[in-house]
Amino acid sequence: MKILVCISNVPDTTTKVKFLDNFKKLDVSGIQWVINPWDELSLTRALELKDNAANGIQAVTVAHVGLVGSEPTIRKALAIGADNAIRINADPADAYFVAAQLANVLNSEPYDLIFCGIESSDFNGSSVGGMLSEFLGYPSVSSVSGVSIENGKIIIIREIDGGKEIVTIPAPVVAIVQKGIAKEPRIAAMRGIMMARTKPLKVVEPEAIESLTEVVNYELPKRRAACKFVDPENPRQLIELLQNEAKII
Repeated sequence: MKILVCISNVPDTTTKVKFLDNFKKLDVSGIQWVINPWDELSLTRALELKDNAANGIQAVTVAHVGLVGSEPTIRKALAIGADNAIRINADPADAYFVAAQLANVLNSEPYDLIFCGIESSDFNGSSVGGMLSEFLGYPSVSSVSGVSIENGKIIIIREIDGGKEIVTIPAPVVAIVQKGIAKEPRIAAMRGIMMARTKPLKVVEPEAIESLTEVVNYELPKRRAACKFVDPENPRQLIELLQNEAKII
């Protein structure tokens, strides 16, 4: 059994976002790029499954659509423990473009279990996993918070209203994961960092696929209103503010 983890290259959440050309282009200078948090947890769970020899996992591969500048992030995934990586050499224009490029590669290199984070922490589109499953013709399971393998069968736990659902599904399958898939992301050890330098990173040229969306411009969120402090001895003022300004009661 082989596992593929789709990873995104996103700005660190502490990054101060700036724009160029009258808010039409993201200023990438000085940005610290990291693995998308949901993808990092997916990779951790994939490696945990491989650690158990009874699961029969042959390899864990990471795949990414991005230009050469994203390779440090891919190497970090290799340092964490992935066996090899695939980089599709294209600017990830939109979710449709990314999913289609991944599908083209996976049609020639099939995998049994494909992990996709439920969303990326930059655009929060929540689309790639579902689109990828449609392109491949594979079943997909969303809101996945747990994955295990028993007797060659994939057991998936997913969150539903008021509880959890346990699904047994045959391979191949696309698992669209959320937080809970792993407790904490695995951290690269020094040995892993050194080994990552020589692990195979395959670069694939993209297919001619038109993206379906275009970014016209970006807009910063409105500034939050100044904090108002209420005397604890004056609950009437607090109630009036909650009713008339916050409008939550």
